[in-house]
Amino acid sequence: MTAADRLTWIGHSTVLIDLDGTRLLTDPVLRGHLGPLVRHGPPPEAGSTERLDAVLVSHLHHDHADLGSLRKLPREVPLLVPPGSRSFFERRGFSAVRELAPSDSTSVGALTITAVEADHEVGRRRHARRSRAVGFLISGSRSVYFAGDTDIFAGMEGLAPDLDLALLPIWGWGPSVGPGHLDPRRAAEAAALLSPARAIPIHWGTLYPLGLRHLNPGRLYLPPREFVESMRELAPQVRTLVLSPGESTSLA
Repeated sequence: MTAADRLTWIGHSTVLIDLDGTRLLTDPVLRGHLGPLVRHGPPPEAGSTERLDAVLVSHLHHDHADLGSLRKLPREVPLLVPPGSRSFFERRGFSAVRELAPSDSTSVGALTITAVEADHEVGRRRHARRSRAVGFLISGSRSVYFAGDTDIFAGMEGLAPDLDLALLPIWGWGPSVGPGHLDPRRAAEAAALLSPARAIPIHWGTLYPLGLRHLNPGRLYLPPREFVESMRELAPQVRTLVLSPGESTSLA
């Protein structure tokens, strides 16, 4: 660990991880809008896509693999992607694409990246019907679990013994969440199974349908409060840290 080891939650499921001299970006959504969805919070800093050692993509839903955001990335940056999605990225000009199925690992700099299970359907998008969703376990001087989008799955308990940090989705992008997602209480149940030293809620408060902020604003700010309350009840052994979009924290 060094003083430079930091994590920045850019927003939604996009996280910039600087660990052991290696720089990773997850599920890049870097634009101010995504179809009918409008970004809330600050735009990503200009340096968010610089000097990347790899980009991790959990699945091909639009709010995790946004074409407009992918165009902002260097085409030579290594992409670690789920099974069945390699051609999707190669058709967009990326030259270093590697599929990782659950339990597959690869090295990126000083880190080991391992794909893990995710309970999340991905067949709605064209070109995604033969792909699947995964999460990622990042291992170095610290271990970080990036869940992507998932519900609780068999094997979540004991997924990573002595886990330092879990990045857990606690909502979606509208007034409700459907199957294959975690709401705040379900995410706290996941944290109880994973038992990391720390948990940071993501996938909330960033993307919201145009105009809905005025009609139903609660889903933009209530999920982390509900998550903290559920964590106190269900996983009191885990330190919960709530970041705002654009905020950073040390990985020490």
